[in-house]
Amino acid sequence: MNEPPSSAVTQDFGDNGSLGQSNVLSKRLNKILETRLDTDKETLEALKELSNFFPENSIQSRRNLRSKIEKRSLAINEEFLSAFGKVKDALDSVYNDVVSIDSEVRAMSSHLQATRAQTHQLIDHTTQLQAQSKKLTMEQEVANAFLERYQLSPAELAVLQGTSRDSPITPAFFTALQRAQSIHSDCRVLMQSGFQTVALDVMEQMSLYQEAALERLYRWTQSHCRSMESSETAALLTEAMACLQDRPVLFKYVLDEYGSCRRANLVGLFIDALTKGGPGGALKPIEMHANDPKRYVGDMLAWLHQTIPSERESLIALLRECSKTDVTEHIHQILANITEGVCHPLKVRIERILSTDASTTILYSVASLLGYYHQIFSQVVPESIFSNTIAEVRTLAQNRFLSALQNRVKQHLVDRLDAPPPDLSPSTSVSALMSLLKEVLSVAGVADGRPEDIAKMVGVVLDPLLQAVNLSAARLPTTDMAVYLLNCLYQMQATLSLYGFMDDRLERLQAQSDAQLDTLTSEQASSLVANLNLGPIYTILQETSRGPLSNVPGMDAASLKHFLVKLDAFLGLPDMLLLPQISLLLSTVHRNNVKHRAFEVICTIFKQLYVAVHDPVNGYQNPNGLIPRTPEQIQELLLGDRQ
Repeated sequence: MNEPPSSAVTQDFGDNGSLGQSNVLSKRLNKILETRLDTDKETLEALKELSNFFPENSIQSRRNLRSKIEKRSLAINEEFLSAFGKVKDALDSVYNDVVSIDSEVRAMSSHLQATRAQTHQLIDHTTQLQAQSKKLTMEQEVANAFLERYQLSPAELAVLQGTSRDSPITPAFFTALQRAQSIHSDCRVLMQSGFQTVALDVMEQMSLYQEAALERLYRWTQSHCRSMESSETAALLTEAMACLQDRPVLFKYVLDEYGSCRRANLVGLFIDALTKGGPGGALKPIEMHANDPKRYVGDMLAWLHQTIPSERESLIALLRECSKTDVTEHIHQILANITEGVCHPLKVRIERILSTDASTTILYSVASLLGYYHQIFSQVVPESIFSNTIAEVRTLAQNRFLSALQNRVKQHLVDRLDAPPPDLSPSTSVSALMSLLKEVLSVAGVADGRPEDIAKMVGVVLDPLLQAVNLSAARLPTTDMAVYLLNCLYQMQATLSLYGFMDDRLERLQAQSDAQLDTLTSEQASSLVANLNLGPIYTILQETSRGPLSNVPGMDAASLKHFLVKLDAFLGLPDMLLLPQISLLLSTVHRNNVKHRAFEVICTIFKQLYVAVHDPVNGYQNPNGLIPRTPEQIQELLLGDRQ
């Protein structure tokens, strides 16, 4: 819109003629002029709307602007009036409809009240019938729930009773039996709730069902326990045994039947293994090795060791579901019954082997095998006839072995006991018996024999041998006897030291060796004293009332010089004065011990002589010149590094 010309403004100011009015107008104009239309949204909108019907900005248009705006406003109001007239007509129509509906509703309500008054008795009767129907429905549901809870279904009864005497047992049978037992148990709760009569009737009925079912289960289990054809049958038998444990008599009858069948089966398998071998010829018959006692007995025991644990595992699998009985005791009893059947054929064959003229090592090997397997079977089948049978034949084998060993020892000692050889080494009989003992002890080491058995076996050989050796050596001189016995004892100790459990026997042999060493040392010391002329000197030194030794005959300086000359020669070659028998000792330790202990005697006597010569009381002149060597020097020369 164009601004008014300045002349018009000036003219207006002139017309008003008033300065105050001009100021107000000036302020308004300034306000209008200062207004920023670009930020006034309402003004902009108004101008846009004005541009729709005010296309030309002229004096005439501006003069007619008010009338145009009023006309436009009037037109808009007429449009509103026309639109609201239509709305009023529609509201009038709706009002008329509502009035009509209200009249209809009032009429229907009046009619309904009249009808309700007429049918009140019928509604009350209907309500009573509905309540009675709900009660009957609830009673029916309770009755059905009771029957479902405390009665067996026809299908369960059919499974439990079977269609015939020989009807098979299926997993559904155990489910039905468990259901009957559960109902019987639940009746106790029913009795506590005050329904004693119903509970007793149900319990009696369930008891009859259970008894009949258990009787049928017993017949089926007794029939099928003879052979478990499949894993399914085995699983059913396991569950059947768990059910029968509530009837101890039936449970025991089934176990006895099972034990009898497995016993016959085990005996048959054992005889087949002895005579026919393994299935399909995979293994040769055990009887083929009857000429080899050790292998024969070992194969029989090994077969039983492989088979009996399998029987035990099968029995454990059969009773694994049983929890109300002592399963371990039943397993031991039935397994003892199963293994009892093989006792006779096994015992007969082992006794036949032991009755032959087998060597002592073979007999001991058999006894050791029996002892080893007896320990194993005592754990698998404790306190059973089978375990006792193994113990009996083991004792028989031990006795047979000890008897054979005694016979061989007697044969060597009676027939072959030789006199001690010239070199005093052990006789051939001693060497032969030591070889025999070594052979048997080697077998004992392999078989892991018990200490008491080994001690008994060693005693059978050594005790008579020692007695015979002592008798044979008694005819020899003392020195020869000591050397011979030491050589024999040394060979015995060398043999026994290679094996375990020999500490006690080695200690006793060592004690006997020490006694002979004492004897031989005494003989050697006496020989040295005699060769060195120390006997008179030692005797004089032991006397208490003798006066000065220099005045005693034999203790004068000349006699002592004669002794010292011999002593010097002895110190140069000590072995020259050793007994010749000392060199015949087999043990270097024995030779060194005898020499050392004999030389200690010489050193002790020399020390006494040295002390006596250097004692001023004895009146020796220049004792250091008379005996230039000290006892320590003598001891060093004779004993050396043995000190």
